[in-house]
Amino acid sequence: MTSASPGHRRKFSGKTPPEKHSGMVRRFVPSPLTLKLPLQRSESDVGPWKVLVNVTIENSLGAIQVLMLPQDTVADLIKASLVSYEREKRRPFLKNTDPKCYDLHYSSFTLESLKADDKLMKLGSRNYFLCSKPPTSSCSEKEKNMAFDSAFPSMIFVPLLL
Repeated sequence: MTSASPGHRRKFSGKTPPEKHSGMVRRFVPSPLTLKLPLQRSESDVGPWKVLVNVTIENSLGAIQVLMLPQDTVADLIKASLVSYEREKRRPFLKNTDPKCYDLHYSSFTLESLKADDKLMKLGSRNYFLCSKPPTSSCSEKEKNMAFDSAFPSMIFVPLLL
């Protein structure tokens, strides 16, 4: 086996190695924008700062992961998950993105929906199922108005022709 050339390895004699670029001094001085102090929490605040929540929307393939504060409500989670679904351009496209037209459930097998003003940290779960509410007057009117406001209002009758 051949030995390495003398310049190949750095020799350490126990002293600090001399600086190659002694003219340049690197110092980190935090500016007011980069210096951020952590938020003060009281001792009664025990728990995570943020919670990763999985929300599965009906007829979609996978769950959406949303980062939420534990103090947020179910209504905030519904709104954030719909915004994330639209931003990621997932399919199938949602006909209505109004958060008031959706209910949040623990799973797809539970019939009882969660209340909109419940806090996430009180619910005890991080996996939820988002489904559309049964047609009500406010949600169905918006869908009808969206169809009439489109560029092709006659497309409403296409399913009737088939």
